[in-house]
Amino acid sequence: MTAEVKKILLIGYGNPARADDGLGPAVAESIELKNLPGVTVEADYQLTIEDSAQVAEHDVAIFADASVNCSEPFSFEPLTAKEGGSFSSHSVEPAEVMALAENLFKSKAKGFMLAIRGYEFDKFDSPLTEKAKQNLSKALVFLENLLKTKKFNNLKKIIACS
Repeated sequence: MTAEVKKILLIGYGNPARADDGLGPAVAESIELKNLPGVTVEADYQLTIEDSAQVAEHDVAIFADASVNCSEPFSFEPLTAKEGGSFSSHSVEPAEVMALAENLFKSKAKGFMLAIRGYEFDKFDSPLTEKAKQNLSKALVFLENLLKTKKFNNLKKIIACS
């Protein structure tokens, strides 16, 4: 990606009432408080097809979510737009959102996935676990720096080590 990045969309998604499933919205909440120029922040329980319209208005889209199996503390990697075989209008994968943005709105946005390692997803009305909070903290340091520098050129998969 050689074009100048001016507009970045960050979508943090997950269910904050299900312990570590709330990592995505926690990322969004933390970054929104920074009020970074050129960064639009959204949070929701899940991605929807409507998110593709917003992706199309940006140069870069970053999807932040909890993961049960990514490396600790987090991973960050480019997304390839991929059309799904079928999807519900109420739940779509990040690669499908990118494909919809390309196909419906001729979007040239680049997509990235920030997956933060979580551990507990079955306890309702529970806060983030301590280990997930530590992973979140490390992911936020990385992400805030990336959002400030906007250096998305030639980014490959990044797995942050403790």
